[in-house]
Amino acid sequence: MVPGGWDIFRQIFRLACRRHPLDSGTVASDISVMTEITGKKKLPAAVERFILHWGDMGDEWGVNRSVSQIHGLLYLAEAPMTAEDIADALGMARSNVSNSLKELLAWNLIRRVPILGDRRDHYEAETDIWEVAARIAARRKERELDPAIAALRACVSDAAVDPTVNPVASKRLKEMLAFTELADHWFMQMLKVPRPRLVALMRLGEKIANLLPLGKVK
Repeated sequence: MVPGGWDIFRQIFRLACRRHPLDSGTVASDISVMTEITGKKKLPAAVERFILHWGDMGDEWGVNRSVSQIHGLLYLAEAPMTAEDIADALGMARSNVSNSLKELLAWNLIRRVPILGDRRDHYEAETDIWEVAARIAARRKERELDPAIAALRACVSDAAVDPTVNPVASKRLKEMLAFTELADHWFMQMLKVPRPRLVALMRLGEKIANLLPLGKVK
């Protein structure tokens, strides 16, 4: 499942559910939004380009840009890094890095790893890109799609007993609810598909339509 695939749901339902912080159990941080990495150690151009782009992508998904940049750095790192290492590499304040690491831990995208002879916390990212995509998609489903379905169900229920709601509005609410429930059901099924089969399914692309039975779909 490609994480960017959930963007369509955020656009459709932004009026139905408000955006949540990454982890409701954490206090909102003072992480600044960065447009470039400054005051840092020199990174290879390709690495810096990826980190900046990953930060922009995260910003589009509603994730703090600094959080995404730290994830991008750890994803490409050849060895676990401390918070101090990250702060030096990206030119970020130590407090910003600490708060960002907490959020990434909540997303289960990074983990702490022990280093013999060093009492400091070291962090490394999950590097299996399929696992990264699945975790991001699952977290976004939890934060965006699930609340949207709950809100739409409430709207459909209220509309059914409110004579002032016109039939057109009721019909469109039901259609939107049916669409989101179908997408949710599809996503949960895809989680159970073994990876080799999922890869084969994705590679088929539009050819999968040739395997479907002909006739009108009810």
